[in-house]
Order: sequence, then structure tokens, then C-alpha cells
Amino acid sequence: MKCKNRVKIIRESRLMSKAELARKAGISALTVDRLERGEMCRMETMRKIILALGYTLEDKNQVFQDNV
Repeated sequence: MKCKNRVKIIRESRLMSKAELARKAGISALTVDRLERGEMCRMETMRKIILALGYTLEDKNQVFQDNV
């Protein structure tokens, strides 16, 4: 099942590299890459990405559309 998200669009609009986002979120760059390709991840990983992109958890639907 694919995970519909806007992680890549948001990251690029903030001029962040995958490595920088991974470092801010405390996850691996490989995980960021998988997420951007639409692969599923754990809820905790989604939370870390949302916060690292500068969103609040209440704004989660702006990052992850159909599964949070």
C-alpha cells in the first residue's frame, strides 16, 4: 500500500536536502527516500517528519494526506 504524502514537495520548497531532513527528524536518509517514494512507515516516523518540516501535529494532513 502506498503512503500518499507531500514530503518531497515541502522539503524541496524549504531548500532542504534529504540528509538535512533526516538529521532534523532523527531518522536515516534512506527512510526519507522511502517515504518520498510513497512507501509506508511507522506512525512515530511520520510524527518526526511532520515536526522536522516545521509543522505542528495538528497540521499533519498538510504533509500526509490519507493515512494519519
